[in-house]
Amino acid sequence: MKEKILITSGLPYANGPLHFGHIAGAYLPGDCYARFQRLLKNDVLYICGSDEYGVAITLSADLAGRTPKEHVDIFHHVNVGLFEKLNFSFDHFSRTTWEGHKQPVQQYFTDLFENGNIEPKVTDQLYSEEDGGFLADRYVVGTCPRCGYDQARGDECPQCGASYEATDLKNPKSKLTKAPLTLRQTKHWFILLDKFKERLSQWIESKEWKPNVVNFIKHYIRNLHPRAITRDSKWGVDIPLPNTEGKVLYVWFDAPIGYISSTMEWAQKIGDPEKWKEYWCDEKTKLVQFIGKDNIPFHAVIFPAMTMGQNQPFKLVDELPANEFYNLEGRKFSKSEGWYIDLEDFFSRYTADQIRYAIASNAPESSDSEFTWKDFQLRCNSELLGKYGNLVNRVLVFARNNCEGSIPQTLHVEEVDQEFLEQIKELVSQARESYQSFRLRRASQLIMELAQLGNVYFEKKSPWKDAKLDATRGKMETTIACCLECLKALALISYPIIPETASSVWKMLGNNESLETVGWETVMNTPLPTHQKLLEPTILFAKIEDEQIQQELDKLHQMSNTVEKEVSYTPLKQQIEFPDFEKLDLRVGIITSATALPKSKKLLQLQVDIGIDVRTVVSGISQHYQPEELIGKKVVVVANLKPAKLMGVESQGMILAGADEKALEVLSVQNLPKGSVVS
Repeated sequence: MKEKILITSGLPYANGPLHFGHIAGAYLPGDCYARFQRLLKNDVLYICGSDEYGVAITLSADLAGRTPKEHVDIFHHVNVGLFEKLNFSFDHFSRTTWEGHKQPVQQYFTDLFENGNIEPKVTDQLYSEEDGGFLADRYVVGTCPRCGYDQARGDECPQCGASYEATDLKNPKSKLTKAPLTLRQTKHWFILLDKFKERLSQWIESKEWKPNVVNFIKHYIRNLHPRAITRDSKWGVDIPLPNTEGKVLYVWFDAPIGYISSTMEWAQKIGDPEKWKEYWCDEKTKLVQFIGKDNIPFHAVIFPAMTMGQNQPFKLVDELPANEFYNLEGRKFSKSEGWYIDLEDFFSRYTADQIRYAIASNAPESSDSEFTWKDFQLRCNSELLGKYGNLVNRVLVFARNNCEGSIPQTLHVEEVDQEFLEQIKELVSQARESYQSFRLRRASQLIMELAQLGNVYFEKKSPWKDAKLDATRGKMETTIACCLECLKALALISYPIIPETASSVWKMLGNNESLETVGWETVMNTPLPTHQKLLEPTILFAKIEDEQIQQELDKLHQMSNTVEKEVSYTPLKQQIEFPDFEKLDLRVGIITSATALPKSKKLLQLQVDIGIDVRTVVSGISQHYQPEELIGKKVVVVANLKPAKLMGVESQGMILAGADEKALEVLSVQNLPKGSVVS
């Protein structure tokens, strides 16, 4: 019986071009899974689209001298082009600025509001007379409330690493006009997430997801609190309430509803406007959402809570394959730092299947992984070319030269042949299970195990010897028939990852219908027709030379060095005497607990054991660390800092961290016991 499967990949933010790090997290795994399920003849709908609202977009558009719509138009089309180059098989790729997105977003808000799950609150926010409105933290600069640095950002100080609310800044100014800002009361609407704790906790207990995902979600649910879902802006979905001009729904509220609105648009385009309900409103639908780990809270807690609190029978997520981060040569992808791969340049020399395979075979499924040019070369040359391409070429060339260019009969099946055919079936079965359980790395390994199995069998049987004598010709034909069955299986199990190559192999075997049309079961249960004509074999992969890879590495480091020369460093502070330094009491402490501080998006409340006692330390690091990442971490604590109240909690020290404009890292100690003096 066909299974109905609705697949989504996290909506890419239309504020810049995507890179392979994004592809590894949410998009390649989603596409491979969709292709696999189509092979199984399931009812598959694969949905995605651009996320196009939010303050970050208005800020980038302002800096670029564009309207927000002009800005998102550019990057929507850039990213659509990348997905096309990578042969992604979305059934529909939408965007949150399409006219039909507004209706389901406002329906969610209205239902939640009328059900008592949203309430308004009046808060103090920064207002600019010159800009004519309230400014979000990304539009604000000022003096750091902790260190006094006068170019601090609205959410974080690049000099001391402190995190805070924009309203905590001294002398706040507009980032765009430099106009002074004042505090003024404004009304915003908050979703009461804490009301859903019990229901979410019961729901998550039924999920057999990755342990790291489930543990993160459970911890996150325990600390749920009301969260603002509106902003003062003109760029976004309007609040469906009277007298709310100039206020819109926050991007994290409207973006996940984009999966539903995208499906609505798909239904309209196929001429059946109500068709989307067959997926979103049918409990039998299996909803699978592919995301990167930074999107876990929104997809595993906030969006489910929103859905629980509204009135429509929309599906909750059934499977949430959340991948870790994918880096580049040991560092995060970063265009601003020159540490990225120019994709237009990349696709001028390499194929989509090469990068799809390289990413899949080293997918960040349970821990961070990375793209390196040497690994890319090795996988392309040793595996795609040396194992896969070699087997396809040698078998098809031999068949065309010795079997009249067609599939020979299987007449003399020996034990070695039968064993080979059974091994093929076993590897195909394992590949099926790997795709079903979202294990692309294992599926990639099995593709190469199957290719290597075919190469070993071909060598062992040595059909070129049997082709010399009429008496052994039947044995040779059986060998080649078995090898062609191996190529058929190889095309099948590699299709989700390298679809273009797999389709070429399938066609070279003389098949006219596509693999998806025929389907997994039929391909495996139906032998290739005897005497079916084979096509002329073509070269599937080109060798990547050492010189070419060295050029790629040189180019990468040259781009990075060019950018690094332009970096401006924070000036050194005034010199101090050694006795001043000696006044600091720095101790090694172990973080025993970490929780988000209610009403703050940046502060964590830590319990730190420094041996002498256990301290409460409030630290502005929540945008860089999840609470559970910190538990058990040995850190350096300023133990004699005068206590200070932050957001109503007395902080009895400070943990040391290093920071630049883009990252923050807590200083940690490996071997020293708690209470040790740091000097």
